[in-house]
Amino acid sequence: MFDFIEGGVEDEVGLHTNANAFRDLRLVPRYYVDTSKRSQKATLFGREYASPFGIAPTGMAGAFRQDAELFLSRAANDADIPYLMSGASNASMEQGAKLAPRNLWYQIYGAKDRSFQLNLVERAKALGLSTIAVTCDVPVSSNRERNRRNGFVRPLKMTLPTILEAMLHPEWVINYFRTGGLPMLGNWQRYAKDGATADEVADLFASQTPDASQTWRDIEAIRAAWPGKLLIKGIMHPEDARQAIGLGVDGLLVSNHGGRQLDNMPSPLDMLPMIRNAVGPDVPLLLDSGIRRAPTSSRPCALARISC
Repeated sequence: MFDFIEGGVEDEVGLHTNANAFRDLRLVPRYYVDTSKRSQKATLFGREYASPFGIAPTGMAGAFRQDAELFLSRAANDADIPYLMSGASNASMEQGAKLAPRNLWYQIYGAKDRSFQLNLVERAKALGLSTIAVTCDVPVSSNRERNRRNGFVRPLKMTLPTILEAMLHPEWVINYFRTGGLPMLGNWQRYAKDGATADEVADLFASQTPDASQTWRDIEAIRAAWPGKLLIKGIMHPEDARQAIGLGVDGLLVSNHGGRQLDNMPSPLDMLPMIRNAVGPDVPLLLDSGIRRAPTSSRPCALARISC
């Protein structure tokens, strides 16, 4: 689980590219401005948040710590920031919405059976969520060598090094088995057969995503079905940015999936000025990948809105 969260793909060049982009950025302050009354409040899509930061989606977080997505939902609600729940979360969007009714967003992965992704849109609409984000940067499964080496694949394989490593964390192992082992993919459970196990639901998810046949027509269908704010997550090319906005997308989340899809990509931070130039000054742009420090508080944040 540690390598699943910590790792990238192949040589993990992308992980260093993302972090180094922030290290290479320099801030030039201006002085003799009255800063005695400061506020981090930011307005996005007509809604004021307490800070221009939010929590980006992390798949299978509940396998790392039980009910992790529910903790994140509560944290987003308490901090009054957005939380983009992963399309591969263990908790369901219904559970998250109970804890953060005004702060929960939902991420959608394209599915081979288009009825699944459109039903997820309908569920988000029924819950009154304000924003969904469609992830565009997973057309195929990536080469996550740590996962293959550890046996963290479908079907799950327990390798000897993994078993030995687990023995060093007895409290986690006891809790893992006490709670039933691999947790359920909560948002996909209803699409499996009645009584399906967590493994069977995970197999269903793996059979539906990624889907290499997704095109802009799928964005058009989601746009037609979704009345709220629509983001595309994973845009990195200025021409893709222009096309997305032309189809009625409300904003973009500039991202290279944390360096977990294509290793030799530029950092989102480096692409941000070009995408801003492509879409103009009024389109909301958000950014993830490579952030290693929180804002003024100690809360970890992984998704930021950057002025550019």
